[in-house]
Amino acid sequence: MILEVSKEAAKWYKEELDLNEGDYVQFYVQLYGGIPTAHPNYSLGMSIGKEGNIAIKDVKEGITFYFNEDHSWFLKEFDMKVVVEREEITFIFDKNDNQ
Repeated sequence: MILEVSKEAAKWYKEELDLNEGDYVQFYVQLYGGIPTAHPNYSLGMSIGKEGNIAIKDVKEGITFYFNEDHSWFLKEFDMKVVVEREEITFIFDKNDNQ
């Protein structure tokens, strides 16, 4: 149950979303539409700001990327890496043994 944001991905978010050190990027679970994931019928949404209690996080380039407690179940069986490939954000899900 790990969230890992690469330095390059953090820089991408800072530039594309005009973020500053101390800002928060929340990943949350939604049905359909959005960023495809390892969970069938679920996708990821993203918002800027801090909401709820942070359960899983990674801080890179001064930005806190996180899942709050309500959505942390999403990574119970997976580790999620956020990287840049071909100048676009890519999400990589690896099955973990924390079931």
